Amino acid sequence: MSLRETFGPFFNRLPAVAGPEGHVHFKNKLMWTLTILILYFALANVPLFGLSESSIDLFEQYRAFFAGASGSLMLLGIGPIVTASIVLQLLVGADVIKLNMSDPADQALFQGAQKFLVFVMIVVEALPQILGGYILPDPNIAASLGVGLGVVTFIIFLQICIGGVLILFMDEIVSKWGIGSGVGLFIVAGVSQQIVTGLINWIPDSSGLPVGIIPKWLYIAQNVDAGYLLSADGVLFMLVNGGLLALVSTVAIFLIVVFVESTRIEIPLSHSAVKGARGRFPVKLIYASVLPMILVRALQANIQLIGLLLAGRGITVLGEYSGSKPVNGIMYYLAPINSPYDWIPSLVRENFASYGYAAPATWQIGLHVFMDAFILIAGGIIFALFWIETTGMGAKPTARKVFNSGMQIPGFRRNVGSIEKVMLRYIPKVTVIGGAFIGALTLIASLMGTLGGAGGTGLLLTVSIVYRLYEDIASEQLMEMHPMMRSFFGQE
Repeated sequence: MSLRETFGPFFNRLPAVAGPEGHVHFKNKLMWTLTILILYFALANVPLFGLSESSIDLFEQYRAFFAGASGSLMLLGIGPIVTASIVLQLLVGADVIKLNMSDPADQALFQGAQKFLVFVMIVVEALPQILGGYILPDPNIAASLGVGLGVVTFIIFLQICIGGVLILFMDEIVSKWGIGSGVGLFIVAGVSQQIVTGLINWIPDSSGLPVGIIPKWLYIAQNVDAGYLLSADGVLFMLVNGGLLALVSTVAIFLIVVFVESTRIEIPLSHSAVKGARGRFPVKLIYASVLPMILVRALQANIQLIGLLLAGRGITVLGEYSGSKPVNGIMYYLAPINSPYDWIPSLVRENFASYGYAAPATWQIGLHVFMDAFILIAGGIIFALFWIETTGMGAKPTARKVFNSGMQIPGFRRNVGSIEKVMLRYIPKVTVIGGAFIGALTLIASLMGTLGGAGGTGLLLTVSIVYRLYEDIASEQLMEMHPMMRSFFGQE
């Protein structure tokens, strides 16, 4: 029996959000999108009942693009969805699972398998945090309820699983009834909140300076000597502690991503039945979008989770940890760079002194940066190629869509093969270049830091997702005005 015959009926029985039977009006799509966004913020502020304040957030460094909220019902965020996508894309890409992603039936099987794997990953990502002693029950609540700590722990586990399932179905609602995807929407929501906090939060951090850059500069202007600020140490202080480097990085990344998103190769098209009707098929430089970067960082996060769980059991062969941050061993080199405190030697020494561990040598810091660069660039290329194949953006499915819309490439015979040959000239090459470029850009943003500690990956994702959301909204409005356009975009 084939995979489709064996698992297809089971996947079809999985709970799912019913899709629309026809076209959904733009206003209704906008309403659903805003409703889910408000619901996400509400759930992110619902604390886990019975959770102890001494619990450790294993994914603290990855919150920006996991769209989760520490200690809340949204603890897991989009982690299970992303991890399930990584596992399936690697299995399909390596031909361990043989699927033809240009076949709609196999695409449906892939989506069903991914949903089932998300349910599995919700349990897989929640259990180690509880069994490893990172998520702890509050003994006072257990005593007030008259139950053991094990019962409270089980209640916390159920809440985490419910939150993971809610995220899955919220993402499905946005994908079917809203604009864009729920995953992208939640990332934008979380990172935007961090950036706003990084601008205006007046609460002091561990250094005594306000967190927000605006109140921070006001504090520095009132309390720090001007002569010190003009010295070499003062310049470094303003660049790192004063947030100037983070501000420059945030603005620069925003401008670069907007420019790159508008950079494209346009393949001319003409309609086979309507004389004079012409168009263009755009192949963007970031053809696979920046979402493969989520997969790269999620892969790193899951590798770090293994190291954390082993270290929690006293097995430090892969490295030791201070909180959720690796301080030595192979896990140190595989950890992502998040800010100047991870690669400027003097700041690294300052950080490690606060951890109570010996700081790595300069060559070790350099190797750490090189490893992160290699993971981001190579991973960006690999996952970008997997992404276009598993989402129907490859040359063959794209050629089929163009052909079915009645369009053809001028000067070529009107058949799928001719269109596919032209698409093969551009799509694979642009995908590789775009994947490498977005990986390098993520590295630069991570090295410089960003406002609110959103991280280079989080900021990059947010700007790109917002830009694509703007394009989606413009496309929706165009199809509302010209219903015939829906057939080309596959909306009917």
